[in-house]
Amino acid sequence: MKKLLRYLKAYRKESIIAPLFKMLEASFELFVPLVVANIVDIGIINKDFGYIAKMGGLLILLGIIGLVCSLTAQYFSAKAAVGFGTALRSDLFAHINSLSYEEIDKTGTSTLITRMTNDINQMQSGVNLVLRLFLRSPFIVFGAMVMAFTINVKAALVFVVAIPLLAVVVFGITAASIPLYKKVQKQLDKVLLVTRENLTGVRVIRSVCRQEHEKETFEETNSTLMGLQVFVGRISAFLNPVTYIIVNAALIAIVWIGALQVDNGIITQGAVIALVNYMSQILVELIKLANLIINITKSLACANRINEVFDLEPSVKDMAKDGNTSFQMSSSKNMAAADTDEAVAFHQVSFAYGGSKEYSLENIEFSVKKGETIGIIGGTGSGKSTLVNLLPRFYDVQTGKVLINGRNVKEFSLTDLRQKFGIVPQRAVLFKGTIRENIRFGKEDATDEEIMKALETAQALDFVQKKKDGLDSFVEQGGSNLSGGQKQRLTIARALVANPEFLILDDSASALDFATDAALRKAIRQNTENCTVFLVSQRATTIKDADKILVLDDGQLAGCGTHKELLSSCDVYREICLSQLSKEEVETA
Repeated sequence: MKKLLRYLKAYRKESIIAPLFKMLEASFELFVPLVVANIVDIGIINKDFGYIAKMGGLLILLGIIGLVCSLTAQYFSAKAAVGFGTALRSDLFAHINSLSYEEIDKTGTSTLITRMTNDINQMQSGVNLVLRLFLRSPFIVFGAMVMAFTINVKAALVFVVAIPLLAVVVFGITAASIPLYKKVQKQLDKVLLVTRENLTGVRVIRSVCRQEHEKETFEETNSTLMGLQVFVGRISAFLNPVTYIIVNAALIAIVWIGALQVDNGIITQGAVIALVNYMSQILVELIKLANLIINITKSLACANRINEVFDLEPSVKDMAKDGNTSFQMSSSKNMAAADTDEAVAFHQVSFAYGGSKEYSLENIEFSVKKGETIGIIGGTGSGKSTLVNLLPRFYDVQTGKVLINGRNVKEFSLTDLRQKFGIVPQRAVLFKGTIRENIRFGKEDATDEEIMKALETAQALDFVQKKKDGLDSFVEQGGSNLSGGQKQRLTIARALVANPEFLILDDSASALDFATDAALRKAIRQNTENCTVFLVSQRATTIKDADKILVLDDGQLAGCGTHKELLSSCDVYREICLSQLSKEEVETA
């Protein structure tokens, strides 16, 4: 929690003013029982209606001043809490964006969303309550006890016994609640995960008629969450009745002792009423304090979860940005190497995903010249996507090195490196907005002419022009109002509009028919001068005309060469071709 309190530094003034005004309100509140005591002992006994009216006016004045102080405190505490939440949410979002694929895969999208939303909202609410009540409630409790001593020491001893008992109950229940609230938040992550999977996979679920099964799964997960919440709620709810019992027992003791004191003429009837009022104030404040502590408990659990995300260090370090001297020296030595015609080279590259003992890629060795088109083919899970993800450093290799233009990819800043690439992932991702806005994700200042050229190359111009609003046609979230082929062509256009040095098409034409696929490859070859293209595909027809083909088999490089060379030298490639092409096409290649 201490790490996160730095977000309140910008709101120091508000964080001081809010508690001070709350304490000022509490100070005026402590005078109320004394005024009431004087009304009873002086005004009522002497039947002095003028005095009663004057003291009544004083009570109204104290109430108005208290209200003004309370509203002022509410304003400043809300301002500090909202500012705290906004700054924390911004930094957490920025930090999540700095993480590499490995950390995001390991943590999980659903729990990151929960921490970005629910957990931060819980902390924001906690900060608000702390600024308003953390000083006020203890001040009232101990202030009431001190004021009681000024009235009668013997009766005030009841406060001395009751307050420590109440403190033991409050903090004991809090200590028991903290680990349980952590479990509640983790279960909330699971509910969000099930919900997210159902919403993103709704078409699949309905196509196989699994709605009832998914409802049962959700009900089971949700019931577990409810069970945990009810259990921790019962423990927290135990706080109020126990505090009521202690406080009411103390009230009985005060009335009893006070009655004896009044009977003996030691204190007045008004003094007894004041003592009862002070104990009632303590009761009200302890209820507020109990709710505050429950909220703080939740906030602490959420703070720990948020800190867990902040503690994640990206495995892919931006060496150039971090000022790593060894890499800067290496970079300066290799500036001459940047003039090589070798665009990409893998030297004994091995890679394993986090936590895995087996390599997804092992001892990969090949080189690519500038302007070449490279086909990458292999069975499912052979490491095709993994290989191209190493080029823009979405992941870092365990052994070996990846070179771009003769320089180790680690010598580039991540921004400079990734600006060299136009990447079209396997899953076509579009954002809510217009077609123009989606294409400009690839280049912010792209002109309509550049966009049209990219759409033409991507074979998307025809269907865009047929739309009533053209480039201003609206795209729903995820491109749900477009077909699979239309989405893929728009994502290809988005990658092409920036005129990248390297273009990676990761099985991004799977939804296109063979004619459109062939036209797309021809247009890319004609319209992307000096662009090195990586075509990842399951189709032999897509990559057979590439300048060089890489054949992957279970993380190993099974073959490297042209289509004709591989048919005679690589059994794996020949088997793939025979499964997709006719025997005549293979033999006449």
